Amino acid sequence: MGEIIEITFWMWIVAIFAFAPLGYFIYIFTKGSGESFGKSNPADHSVEQTKYYQVIDDVLSKILGKG
Repeated sequence: MGEIIEITFWMWIVAIFAFAPLGYFIYIFTKGSGESFGKSNPADHSVEQTKYYQVIDDVLSKILGKG
């Protein structure tokens, strides 16, 4: 019976440390504005607006012979 209690105790310790980052994220997220990730503007995160998109596109077009 002592082994079961000890294993349960250590499982709780491991679970607390494993889920602590998730709990911290939820705490910080709800402390702020609480705006959902889904409510962000998808145009702000498009590939075409990244810094290196044009350079990568030019290199790939030269490699593939489409430029």
